[in-house]
Amino acid sequence: MPKNIKAAERRLARVRRSLKKVSSGRPRLSVFRSSKQIYAQVIDDANGVTLAAASTMEKDVKSGLKTGADISAAAAVGKLVAERAKAAGVEQVVFDRGSYMYHGRVKALAEAAREGGLDF
Repeated sequence: MPKNIKAAERRLARVRRSLKKVSSGRPRLSVFRSSKQIYAQVIDDANGVTLAAASTMEKDVKSGLKTGADISAAAAVGKLVAERAKAAGVEQVVFDRGSYMYHGRVKALAEAAREGGLDF
C-alpha cells in the first residue's frame, strides 16, 4: 500500500478514536470530499443509520453552483445537511472531518452547518 494512503488511514483512525471518546451518544456529522464534489452525512452509529445527508450531486444544489468543488459549494451542502438534520430531530452532533484538515472546504461546511443550527 502506498505511503500516503497508510498515512490517511492512520489519521482517519485517530480522528474516529477521539470522536468515540467524546461523542456520548450524539450522532456524527461525517464529511467526504473528492476533487470534484463534497458530501456530508449525519450518522447514528449506535443504530447504524444515516439520519440526514446532502451533497453537491443533488440537482437542487448543483443548479445553483459553478462547481461542486469550491468553498461556496461546501457551504451550501453544510447549510442543507443542517436543515435536514434539524428536520430529523437532531440538534447536537460531533464533527467527523475524516482524514482531512479542518481548512478550506471542510471548514466552510462546518461553519455553514453551525449557522444552520447544528451544535458541535
